[in-house]
Amino acid sequence: MTVACKSAGPLDGPLCFASLGSGSKGNATLVSDGETRLLVDCGFTLREAERRLARLGVHPRQLDALLVTHEHGDHIRGVGPLARRYGVPVWLTPGTWASGRLGELPERYWITPQARFAVKGLCIDPVTVPHDAREPVQFRIQGGGGRQLGLLTDLGHPTEHVVQAFAGCDALVLECNHDVRMLAEGPYPPRLKRRVGGDWGHLANTQAAALLARLGLDRLQHIACSHLSEHNNRPELALEALVPLLDGDESRLMVTCQDDGLAWQAIA
Repeated sequence: MTVACKSAGPLDGPLCFASLGSGSKGNATLVSDGETRLLVDCGFTLREAERRLARLGVHPRQLDALLVTHEHGDHIRGVGPLARRYGVPVWLTPGTWASGRLGELPERYWITPQARFAVKGLCIDPVTVPHDAREPVQFRIQGGGGRQLGLLTDLGHPTEHVVQAFAGCDALVLECNHDVRMLAEGPYPPRLKRRVGGDWGHLANTQAAALLARLGLDRLQHIACSHLSEHNNRPELALEALVPLLDGDESRLMVTCQDDGLAWQAIA
């Protein structure tokens, strides 16, 4: 069971993933099969994104695409600057683009929810999720050998559609945004508490556990708790919610840290 995360070089061959960081201050996930490198979201400034990519052994010019889930600042802060400086193609939904928050992009491709597309050797299924953005999606990514990674954060509640779309993954990055009690007793104003805890906000630890139980754990090699709120959650609370599902095998459970991210994880 991993809470603190160390950096490592990129892995070649198997499908693998790493996090530049995840939480209220910025989110970005790297996915690679050794040939193709995707960056999913970039909620950090250009300079910070460059630093965090370097920590994981990747130069921005090595990125084949930048996929955007939705237009909230903690996911897009660095998308435009990174794409413009290094000529990285950006994939996003028309609704996300219509938000007007990304600025000029040198190369843009549309994502159609539920319509598979490919970037070189990686196949991507964009999945509609309930979140308070214009046209948000999350992603299920398939590499060689059929290994599948689910990226599932920023959703207010686990719909049946989400359960069907993410069942049977080999690894899962799963939102554990808040502890219900900490949110209720925390510093947020009532309106923001209702937004975070509502059906179009973010998953609580207990919701994440209930969703994980429905998805099934038989194939899951890695479960990464993600997007933890700095004010309304703690890593130990997120882990405590999921541990009972693992029958004593906590080695596949980890937390994507805001500052240190998550080192490369290979999906065998």
